[in-house]
Amino acid sequence: MRCVARRTGVVSVVLLLASGLAAGGCASHSSSVATGCFDKHAAASGTGDAPGGPPGSAIAASWALPGGNLQNTRDVASPITSSNVSELGVAWCVPIESTGRAQAAGYPDGYATTPVVVDGVVYLQDLESNVMAIRLATGKVLWTHNYSSPNGGPDGVNVVGGVVYAATNHAAVALSAATGRQLWSRTLIGNDHEGIDMAPGYNRGTVYVSTVPVNPTVGEYLGGGKGILWALNARTGVPEWSWDEVQDLWGNPAVNSGGGLWDPPSFDSQGNLYIGIANPGPIAQDGWPSRYPWGTSRPGPDLYTDSVVKLSPQGKLLWYYQLTPHDLYDWDLEDSPVLTTANGKQVVVDGGKAGILIELNAQTGKLLWKLPVGVHTGHENDGLNTENDTPTSRIPLPAKFILEPGVFGGIESQLATNGSTTFAAVNNLAVPLTVKGVSESSAAFDASLSKATGEMIAVNQDTGKIEWDDKLPSSPYGAAAVTNDVVFTTTYSGYLYAFDAATGAILLKAPLSAGSNSPVTVDGDYVIVGAGVPPSPGEHALIIAYRLGAKGKLPDTVP
Repeated sequence: MRCVARRTGVVSVVLLLASGLAAGGCASHSSSVATGCFDKHAAASGTGDAPGGPPGSAIAASWALPGGNLQNTRDVASPITSSNVSELGVAWCVPIESTGRAQAAGYPDGYATTPVVVDGVVYLQDLESNVMAIRLATGKVLWTHNYSSPNGGPDGVNVVGGVVYAATNHAAVALSAATGRQLWSRTLIGNDHEGIDMAPGYNRGTVYVSTVPVNPTVGEYLGGGKGILWALNARTGVPEWSWDEVQDLWGNPAVNSGGGLWDPPSFDSQGNLYIGIANPGPIAQDGWPSRYPWGTSRPGPDLYTDSVVKLSPQGKLLWYYQLTPHDLYDWDLEDSPVLTTANGKQVVVDGGKAGILIELNAQTGKLLWKLPVGVHTGHENDGLNTENDTPTSRIPLPAKFILEPGVFGGIESQLATNGSTTFAAVNNLAVPLTVKGVSESSAAFDASLSKATGEMIAVNQDTGKIEWDDKLPSSPYGAAAVTNDVVFTTTYSGYLYAFDAATGAILLKAPLSAGSNSPVTVDGDYVIVGAGVPPSPGEHALIIAYRLGAKGKLPDTVP
């Protein structure tokens, strides 16, 4: 289940659109840019874009893909270093397009994704599936394509060959990168208990999009909601193959649900895919069906939830590693697997809401090391028989206990690596649980969310040992991003942080215009940040571009 972009809530049933190709003409053009934070020097200074490099290179030349490159290392080359990062200033800012339907559907913010930058244009998507293109050098909005289709997030786009690939809460779509005109649309959900809320993956002419058992307008993890990965022809949207992440829903589709991707697959040089799959349902967060406490409607390991899975380019299962069999607590293994090296070998590093980092052999899926991070209250093996490591159907737990990582804790957002060290943003947020589920009102939970703390950690990939661990006063839902010797994240309380990659020393702590639930993009001498958590009085939901040497300031008002 999704991070703080998601809340349980049932509003109205959305009508499913017919599948197939459909031309769209609802793009709107605008030259607006938020006043009050525009840097008058930006237009004359150029974009600072690094020249484009081959997709999937170990260190990308620019942030042209959702995870920086095909391996999702979130490591890019730029002029920004530890010696000049403090010189970042506001270049421009643009209001987030979301009009509030996401909040009406029970989601607390309007934006949660990582922008991409292609040919000097920033492309992004909000939690209502609206897509926007912004000129990097000036902050001018070139076009928007409004879908008004709320989903669970984090969303995002992938831009290749002049085409923007995105998704609504029910369909994969392709738009013209120049105009925002819709080129095709392909409905993928099988029923109204499913949705889509990820940035599509792209490799070698194929677009990859997964469904997830969440539709904000209906509910979350309702019976029959499945995660299915679709491989679509990038030119037409026609399906090439699909892979069922949860098979027959473990024999009880009337009650069970599960699977889904939050973020794009990673790709190796042979075109193999690596995906991180979300949790099974029902789970304790939403309350168990009265006949099925502790997941007894789905006994067994509930494959392939909470797993890293490697697929061939044709969709054949090559291997899987399941971190949490028979998950009771919403511990998705949701982050894009990171392809990197350790001890001279190709490895996969991943982490998720269980608050555990893992490293796997990329060829075999064998576990190389496992590292719990952040605060844990000792429930990692609930649901497992310790003698033979197989799930049991009855769990001897107290009537009420504190669970941490909680439902919005652990490693909620993407990892980054510089090739030898993995960086992870960790969230420490506990929740009280009973046999009936979360035993706390939504108001109390929101209050605890605002008081949650976090950590940014650096882990040696050869050894699996922590190199440094910085404690933070707020949850760093902003993932990790690396450039040179600097690591970035954002916090829920509304700050942009920069750390020294070698020591963890805090190099920059800059206030945002509101709280943040979204990662950053580094492109040239720009750092692009989304501040989309509903603002308090005097705060504003904005996309903010920082640039080395810029002198602009955040606005007092937003038109």
